Amino acid sequence: MYQIRSAVFSKSSAKIDQCPQDNLPEIAFIGRSNVGKSSLINMLTGVKNLAKTSSTPGKTQLINHYLVDNAWYLVDLPGYGYAKVPMSEKAKWEKMTWDYLLDRKTLLYVFVLVDIRIKPQKSDLDFIRKLGENGIAIKIVFTKEDKVKTMEGQRNIMAFLEALKEDWDILPEYFVTSSEKRSGKVEMLGLIEEIVFNSF
Repeated sequence: MYQIRSAVFSKSSAKIDQCPQDNLPEIAFIGRSNVGKSSLINMLTGVKNLAKTSSTPGKTQLINHYLVDNAWYLVDLPGYGYAKVPMSEKAKWEKMTWDYLLDRKTLLYVFVLVDIRIKPQKSDLDFIRKLGENGIAIKIVFTKEDKVKTMEGQRNIMAFLEALKEDWDILPEYFVTSSEKRSGKVEMLGLIEEIVFNSF
């Protein structure tokens, strides 16, 4: 079983040309604001405050690179959807994010985080569709499993997958996680190991 031995903050970038230039493989995490991204990153890496958690949507405003095991980068991208910031600021985040997603040569996969507690959201579905249209490899991660009853969570997952079928012939692989219970960690790290260490 793959276990992360070290994870450290590397740098924050406002533009793609400011990102690390050492050609290490990258896996990016993104989701709607307040989906639990920072908590998931901390849970996966085993470093308690590696990514700063906040109850305020829109905390991540730059492209944040974390160097893992001196071998690959975990990349924390700004959330999309609701955040109490001016539209001009959101537009700037969106351009920065898509510049990274479309042009970053070392990006291997994007993990899109979805809140298991809520029914399918247009912002999630639209974002995932755009990733697919641009040929970007993705996995879906349902978060906050511990915050919902099992049956309700399953219903929301099935509804989300049904909604995806309108655009996808083959549905992306998905994981169900809880940062509190550490569920999904083994499965996600197993896939990340396969992606990262078999890619270059």
